[in-house]
Amino acid sequence: MLVLTFSTGVIDAVGFLGFDRVFTGNMTGNVVILGMGLAGVDDLPVAGPALALVGFMVGAAIAGRAMRHKVPGSWAVSTTTVFGTVGATVLATAVYVAVVESFSYVVTIVITTVLGTAMGLQAAAARVIAVKDVTTVVVTSSITGLAADSWFGARNPGGGARRIAAVVVLLVGAGVGAASVVRNPGLGLLVAAIVILAVALFGAFPVREPATNMPATTSVV
Repeated sequence: MLVLTFSTGVIDAVGFLGFDRVFTGNMTGNVVILGMGLAGVDDLPVAGPALALVGFMVGAAIAGRAMRHKVPGSWAVSTTTVFGTVGATVLATAVYVAVVESFSYVVTIVITTVLGTAMGLQAAAARVIAVKDVTTVVVTSSITGLAADSWFGARNPGGGARRIAAVVVLLVGAGVGAASVVRNPGLGLLVAAIVILAVALFGAFPVREPATNMPATTSVV
């Protein structure tokens, strides 16, 4: 889930900087941008954030439907399918963006809507896996838990390293995405796609510790 959080940082940075200031994973930021855009402030976009939000909800609904029978906290075939679909979608988008040098406004909206749908799939799947404070698309809950459970707060140890890691990997991912936009936004999306597909593959074929063959014991009474 931390690796997927990194990929979200990449995709969100590419979407915001490369495609008309639209977040495709962080829907909180997207709603804020949409609200300011509706108010006519600073020529902020409206159609892009709105359709990305709709796409995100559609993706989340599809993933919720596909994983409705899955046991929370576990990995199943449906989990691999959802993450594999996300990775394939981002990969196809990356190839298109890398090949095509310029986009019309309509194409830009289509790209952000497709990426928003993919992020909705990912977020819903992560929600079922249920790693505390790691939603893969935002780190607000991680930061809240880190501060609230700190020594100054509730003094409730546990989970601090995971929460810090979530913030750091999102930050690093955003940096990678921003750097890729300078050359070609498709590069950042390609990195994110490879990461997501690797997670899907790792989840489908996890590394397991070899079983210890203990000699059978018998007792004579």
